[in-house]
Amino acid sequence: MRITRRKKFFIAGIAALGLVGGGGAFAYWTTTGGGSGTAATGTTAAIIVNQNPFGAALYPGGSAVTLSGTFDSTNTGSVSITSVTALIPVAWSAQADAAKPACTAADFTIAGSTGAPRIVVPVGSAVGSWTGLTIRLDNTASNQDNCKSLTTVPITYTVVP
Repeated sequence: MRITRRKKFFIAGIAALGLVGGGGAFAYWTTTGGGSGTAATGTTAAIIVNQNPFGAALYPGGSAVTLSGTFDSTNTGSVSITSVTALIPVAWSAQADAAKPACTAADFTIAGSTGAPRIVVPVGSAVGSWTGLTIRLDNTASNQDNCKSLTTVPITYTVVP
């Protein structure tokens, strides 16, 4: 088979294009660069601890009654807390009968713990839940008639972050 001069140039041209094209596939440029930016963090709003309705009456030496409830949170996302604590303010007292000792915070015991291991509080009203605390009216050596028929014994709740 005889190859003409025209066919030789054609074959050489195809081969040259293949080398140039193949070499282009492996070519690249390198560069360097940098930059900076910022990020902002938010803050949280205080959450409100709600107590569920109290269904049992307390009496001296009676069984402890469970305290439980929910939360109100206006935060933009869920927040996490460690626990909820409760106490009756030390300065609180009730004394309907001045001839008998006042009913005070010392007549009650709040015990227990909440939040094992953490409590996640979603956004909203009456959301999430807590439980694990109890309240009891202790049987003391003094007259506790002023603790009878109390409609309100104040309990102050605190969120532990």
